[in-house]
Amino acid sequence: MPSSKFEPNDDILDFVIKKANGLKGLVDTGLENIPNQCIQPKDQRLEKSQINNQESIPTIDLSNFDNLSVEKSIQDAASKWGFFQIINHGIPIEVLDDLKEAGHKFFELPSEEKVQYNKESYNTDESVLMFWSAIGEKDEKVLEWRDGIRHGCNPQNDSNLWPPQTRNQVLEYQKWATPLAKKLLEVLLKGLNVNEIDESLEPLLMGTMAININYYPPCPNPNIAIGFRRHCDMSCITLLLQDDTGGLYVQGTKGDNWIHVNPIKSALAVNIGNSLQIMSNDQYKSIEHCVAVDSSRARISVPLFVNPSPDSIIGPFPQILKDGEKSVYKHILFSDYWDHYFSKRPSGNASLDFAKNLMF
Repeated sequence: MPSSKFEPNDDILDFVIKKANGLKGLVDTGLENIPNQCIQPKDQRLEKSQINNQESIPTIDLSNFDNLSVEKSIQDAASKWGFFQIINHGIPIEVLDDLKEAGHKFFELPSEEKVQYNKESYNTDESVLMFWSAIGEKDEKVLEWRDGIRHGCNPQNDSNLWPPQTRNQVLEYQKWATPLAKKLLEVLLKGLNVNEIDESLEPLLMGTMAININYYPPCPNPNIAIGFRRHCDMSCITLLLQDDTGGLYVQGTKGDNWIHVNPIKSALAVNIGNSLQIMSNDQYKSIEHCVAVDSSRARISVPLFVNPSPDSIIGPFPQILKDGEKSVYKHILFSDYWDHYFSKRPSGNASLDFAKNLMF
């Protein structure tokens, strides 16, 4: 139950965030209409007229992962779509189901228990778990319809600080997903004529990892809210587990249209992040995506972000530029890029402008 009843004139940020009721607690008050602070600007809403039901992102069967045709399918999907789904990836279905169930257990906790994990910082090397409710541009105070928790999955991170509801499930998933992410990156790098990921490349490609669990409560007015505003990820790649509720949309290839990523049982969605687009000199695409909400069902999604280390210098691989291709991007410190992204909260591909080579 939420820590207190929410009244129309109450401070929603205090109720939802500081008191750790979350959007889940707001819904539990019997809310019939969303507060004004949750009404998204029209340019951030997902209109039905924008949805293209004739396109779908590729689904790639990894049963024969080392087959050249499978590798080519992954590289082509990263170049054209920036998004694809993978099946037969080797992670047991019970590991995935346990992870989604763990998310429900955490978000159903009383606010008095969740508040101990409430953190205001969001650093690349954050070692403690953070629970938050999604707030949009800091100056606008527009809430996205989402609660979340973040687990920093790196050697220096102390998993004992994580809540017992998610700790073991996240660690088990990480055990399976990390080698899968590395294999995917190796295939993608092969398409860029870059050798396998050795000790010198691993910090650049997999220096930090985090597993978030996102919870999207049922929304009384889904047409004027958004679960996650359109954005691109900062990562090299992101692996996403979603439940069967649906709601993930990616930018299509034909104008301002959106494609629904239909949930497939035990599949993972994979998307290219800004960092790999920069390293590939635009050969691979980091594509805008967003999340719509449902009026009757809660949705769980679990992204695994595979990022460079904070002290990595990101820029186009020299192997791409050796034949005289011009560099679209300058070389920048990843922590500087991270700080820019989270201080400005730029939408979509606008965050790539920070890394653009002004001479290009």
